[in-house]
Amino acid sequence: MLLPDLVKLTSSSFLSYRMRSFLTGLGIAIGITAVILLTSIGEGLHQFVLAEFSQFGTNIITVQPGKTQTQGGNVGILGSVRALSLDDADALRRLPYIEHVNVSVAGNAEVKANGRMRRTMVLGEGREFAGAFTMKVQSGTFWPDEDNEQARALVVLGAKVSQELYPGQNPLGSYLRVGGQRFRVIGVMEPKGQILGMDLDDTVFIPAARAMELFNRPGLMELQASYRTSVSADVVIRAIKESLIARHGREDFTVISQEQALDVLSSVLDVLTFAVGALGGISLLVGAVGILTIMTMAVTERTAEIGLLRALGAQQRQVMTLFLGEAMLLSALGGLAGLGLGVGIAQGLHLLFPALPVHTPWLFAVLAELTAIGIGLASGVAPAIRAARLDPVEALRTE
Repeated sequence: MLLPDLVKLTSSSFLSYRMRSFLTGLGIAIGITAVILLTSIGEGLHQFVLAEFSQFGTNIITVQPGKTQTQGGNVGILGSVRALSLDDADALRRLPYIEHVNVSVAGNAEVKANGRMRRTMVLGEGREFAGAFTMKVQSGTFWPDEDNEQARALVVLGAKVSQELYPGQNPLGSYLRVGGQRFRVIGVMEPKGQILGMDLDDTVFIPAARAMELFNRPGLMELQASYRTSVSADVVIRAIKESLIARHGREDFTVISQEQALDVLSSVLDVLTFAVGALGGISLLVGAVGILTIMTMAVTERTAEIGLLRALGAQQRQVMTLFLGEAMLLSALGGLAGLGLGVGIAQGLHLLFPALPVHTPWLFAVLAELTAIGIGLASGVAPAIRAARLDPVEALRTE
């Protein structure tokens, strides 16, 4: 059997049974559409979260009080956690490869100015906050380099707070109250928007020493150290641990690099994307059953045709190739239709809801199409073998 004849015979069944072929391919198309749509949303969320998490930079190491790893034994009084202090931050600033060290204390308080009052997030930050996190001041300045213990009552406003408390005014030099304490406005931050659910524009920034006093905290919530990109994070982490252990007497703190956090987060999101894709792939099983059913019916309906082909000299493998080709072509066309439909729906959702991050991973698209073809091949094997094994004489006698 020549290749053109094989292609003609394969395509003739689609033309003869258009509706049946359409409905069978539709099962595969719906499955591929579900896979593409779910993985597009999953991958979009993946990239969105990573972009949000890493926009401050990836060369940041965070130090938090308390050891997260579980250790055996009852350490008694030695198990108490020593708070991170401003002196700890000064010690880290003297380490090699460290560019900036920021200190953080967070809380919530009422802010009053110009007869207006609102409750907002208050971030107590160090003097190197803007440098460590690549934050920019729109007008004014951040607090000057001064003794931490003598931090003055200065405040820098987020863009949204500035607009609501000082509409159409320049707030620099004015005074406002944060949690009942009087602060002088020395700067307004550039709009930054929301980061992982936290609106940095709806925030006020005060010196960390003042924040500890305001919220009655004995120590810092965490330290953040940025380091040179040319240096390995492991080297910097080792230096930070040695410095803090020398000061605290033991390792009663946790050090996390931005790279480690991003790797863990990326792994979790990859599993999530794969999981939602696998859920959509379940619908491909329905398409596989449809192809199996249709091809089995085709063998029964075309028994006489198969007998004639065998009588004219067609070999068993050629008959098998004919039916396998039909099954694979049916699933491939259904898969292509599903790809187009899935991408179209995903982009349509993004146009209707711009805040919804959508990104079609083309690797998943290619894998989905190959899976569709593989399903067609697997579903067509049994009917194809049955057709190839038919006795030519008995097949010819079938009406």
